[in-house]
Amino acid sequence: MEFDTLDRRCGLTIFDPVENVRFELYTEDPPTMEPAGTTEFYFPIDAAVGFEATGIEIPNHLSVVVRTQDGSIVTDATTFDGLEFPFDDYLLEVQSTPMKLYIAVESSLVLDHGETSAMIRFDGRRRARVGARSFHERPTGTVTVTDDVEDAMAALSLLGSALKTTTCERSFPTLRGHPPLIERGESFDVPDSIERPDTGVELVLPPERSYVYPAASLAYYLGAELVVGDAPRLRVGEFERSLSGPGGYEATVNRILRQTFFLDCLTRTEGYYKVELHERERVEPLVDLDFADLYDRPLAEQLPEYLSIPFETLEPHILDWHLTTDVVPTAETLPALPHFASELSLLRTPQHPDTYTSRPKPKMFDDFTRTAVAAGDFTRSADDAWDWGDDELFQIESADTIEHAWVGNGYPIGANKVSIESLRQKNDYTAPDESALTVHVVCNDVSMDEENVVSRFYGLRDFVAFDVSIHEETTTDELATLFRSDADFIHYIGHVDDDGFHCSDGSLDANSLSEVNVDAFLLNACRSYRQGETLVQKGSKGGVVTLAEVVNSSATKIGRSLARLLNCGFSLRAALSVAKEELVVGVEYVTVGDGGVTLCQSESGAPAMFRVSRDGNEFLVEQCAYPASSYGLGSMAASNLEDDPTRYLTSDPFTGYVLSAEEFNSVLSLELLPVKYNRSIYWSDELSAADL
Repeated sequence: MEFDTLDRRCGLTIFDPVENVRFELYTEDPPTMEPAGTTEFYFPIDAAVGFEATGIEIPNHLSVVVRTQDGSIVTDATTFDGLEFPFDDYLLEVQSTPMKLYIAVESSLVLDHGETSAMIRFDGRRRARVGARSFHERPTGTVTVTDDVEDAMAALSLLGSALKTTTCERSFPTLRGHPPLIERGESFDVPDSIERPDTGVELVLPPERSYVYPAASLAYYLGAELVVGDAPRLRVGEFERSLSGPGGYEATVNRILRQTFFLDCLTRTEGYYKVELHERERVEPLVDLDFADLYDRPLAEQLPEYLSIPFETLEPHILDWHLTTDVVPTAETLPALPHFASELSLLRTPQHPDTYTSRPKPKMFDDFTRTAVAAGDFTRSADDAWDWGDDELFQIESADTIEHAWVGNGYPIGANKVSIESLRQKNDYTAPDESALTVHVVCNDVSMDEENVVSRFYGLRDFVAFDVSIHEETTTDELATLFRSDADFIHYIGHVDDDGFHCSDGSLDANSLSEVNVDAFLLNACRSYRQGETLVQKGSKGGVVTLAEVVNSSATKIGRSLARLLNCGFSLRAALSVAKEELVVGVEYVTVGDGGVTLCQSESGAPAMFRVSRDGNEFLVEQCAYPASSYGLGSMAASNLEDDPTRYLTSDPFTGYVLSAEEFNSVLSLELLPVKYNRSIYWSDELSAADL
């Protein structure tokens, strides 16, 4: 964690070089900073600085939890309208920042809102200390397994070793560590540092991969041991629950995960964060649960109480889940499970994919397309084995989640194709040398230069420094140099075919590259998936590619939208899911590699979007949140549409309002974010009520 003074105004910047995120605090005078002790804070931190100031300004109207240094909450301040607090030793937790951020000061306090920020005023010049802790988590070690399925069960039983607590507070993403990795080898081996927590929970399963793999996220979250048995069931003490409920085994496992996690989020409001949680207010009258009593019980006693509630009672209120992952049940895909368990993904083992035949060309394909060769016909028959070709395109069962991933051979239509290599690269991540994000926009066809305007969408905001460069009609050597460079993102506009990327002097095949150092990419060209997959194999973390011909007008629209969404902190997967919503036809864009890659953090917490409809002179606004690396499942948000202390579990959507035109325009001015209206995406800085 690094601290530095600002150049453009008085204040300091906090920079996390591991996550490549920053945040700023402002002061009346230039602060003279000195290192401060990390043990003087109630919560754990990585680094701290001290300085004298008369107050601290927080951008973007972020909320603050005010505590005393013993951890007692004084107030959860979502509004700052002249709040006053007597002299004490305070610890202020600034929420929705890209790192855990605390301000410690002995003073009386006044909290006020400005036009675009929140101000914490001291009773004169006081020594303030600012402490920060990175959200970044690395796996604690690696478990080696043979290809015996019972080794897989033993390894997945150890995923819960990464939990920082077995209380309901593990529903906070910062209290769930990354599970240990799993690698294949000649014998089973576990490092001494990895030990399963004693939760008393067992998942009794037949020793078949189609039963074992879907249980990985649940095993991780419950710290459960996987035990061989005939009928799949959850067992804790004398309590048992069948895992063969409505919809079958996988659906039952995923329902139990969602239900347990959700009720933990409600129970934890009796603990460190005694907030007014919207979901608890809705659910508490419907269930016979004493949350105060449950909070003090161990997990083994909470679980039977949680599962006594019918899922149907909770389902209308449970947050929309973020990710479903289909994992082909083979020994080769086992190492992917700790990564997706860490995200609490719903897990499935896919059935054989349906035959895929490319759709007939719609009339709009008469428009200029980004292909240099005639379209082929992708037709395949369902196979009886799991060994269909690496280049096969196929349909898979849809998922009722925001995002969808696939681990296995081939290219699924509409899902993130994830490789084991990209997941390893994710954990081999090293701190960048520069704080600025380097973006290369490459346009190798002048007839497509309309999309070149994407360059102005990168680097629009104060908190992220972008170094954007434009490259037109590059040669093969020039493009190869860009892919080998230590850049954060390449946005390619042009043609791709079986020979590679079209350049001014020929074609560049990604297979010819010895290495790729660019973190992520968008290949906005027809059938770019093979080249994109090769870029991941050569070292890139992930990117967005196409599976078929793309219409130039649609490609331009989606390219512009992706640029702005990535600039607002959306991950590749989330950005693509939002951008594709406004396309009239099903243009086949997918992510390859790590779809969770983000370029930067959002301005005020989890990436957000408004979904808007109009009823006469009133505007119905749904506020939606999307997952990101620093804001995982279980994060809370406060709505910026009202002065209310209520907290919400981040979800799509998490709350809604009916606003007048004047109120709607006021909300649009708060933050740069996408606005969805009638299948089109607008942007809050370019929109008013009169435009809709």
